[in-house]
Amino acid sequence: MPKVRIGFVGVGGMGQCAHLRNYVTVPDCEVVAIAEVREGLGQRVAARYGVPRVYRDHEALLANEELDGIVASQPFTRHGTLVPELLKAGVPVFTEKPLAGAPEQGEKIVRAVEASGTWHMVGYHKRSDPATMYAKAEIDRLKATGELGKLKYVRILMPAGDWVASGFTDLIGTDEPLPPLEWDPPASDMDEQTYADYTAFVNYYIHQVNLLRHLLGEPYNVTYADPGGVLLVAVSDSGATGTIEMTPYQTTVDWQESALVAFERGYVKLELPAPLASNRPGRVEILRDPGNGVTPQTCSPTLPWVHAMRQQAMNFVAAIRGERPPMCEAAEAMEDLRMAVQYIGLLKQARGN
Repeated sequence: MPKVRIGFVGVGGMGQCAHLRNYVTVPDCEVVAIAEVREGLGQRVAARYGVPRVYRDHEALLANEELDGIVASQPFTRHGTLVPELLKAGVPVFTEKPLAGAPEQGEKIVRAVEASGTWHMVGYHKRSDPATMYAKAEIDRLKATGELGKLKYVRILMPAGDWVASGFTDLIGTDEPLPPLEWDPPASDMDEQTYADYTAFVNYYIHQVNLLRHLLGEPYNVTYADPGGVLLVAVSDSGATGTIEMTPYQTTVDWQESALVAFERGYVKLELPAPLASNRPGRVEILRDPGNGVTPQTCSPTLPWVHAMRQQAMNFVAAIRGERPPMCEAAEAMEDLRMAVQYIGLLKQARGN
């Protein structure tokens, strides 16, 4: 098959260091053009990464390029304005998480996807970490075989820490000001403080909200929020309990994110590196304790030296080529926004406001 032709819309910090520098290393694709509203920045980034053409905006990009996919690394409070326009090109679109700021904007994007005849992959890169991919396959297998009993509990721990992990050391910048941009309106059914709390939550913890559903393998509802803002409790459709611990402590030069998926007679543990760490996968540990005199076993597979952001780029390209489904599409990402609304509502009740 010919190489997948990718166009980039936005090459700021995350556009460059989380995405572009990974896509240019994927053998099955080529980045053919960049759209960047800061003209000097676009030209400098294109020169660094060997991208042949630069446009001032996405309209010019779409008018002049035949693309197989679009990567649009933009602030999520612009997604409702921008993504429906990109979907008119009729090719798959990738954006960072979350799907949108306000839930209404997320619904707008879902409708635009349905009308476009294509799909929109939302960048939950933790799903693409080789450790998560291995763990997910083993969790699904254990659920199917029942050899360790029922899945009972999923616990995710995510302390605030050094998520950058020196990942911006080669960032190209300029002193060009951003021109005026169109932004999405805030949620119509939230007051100013509630919307601020909501956007702060989805900006930082929506990865864990999504990862909880991914590991459970089924939908869930949020049932409890402690007033301190540390603990989220959920119950899945089959009755499994899930928790997300949000910064019970913090680290300054480390990242200590983990997940425990507990079965009746064993577990799958997952440890994930900092989001922008390079050439470093997570770690998986599996305990099997079937009982009846069988010796318990703990194992930890050796995984390839591939980091989540690069694997995510490979997964997006593979999905465009029809080799695998997208890792997380817009309709599922909309569920994350609904869970965030549930959580913020319970948090306000717990705090008495």
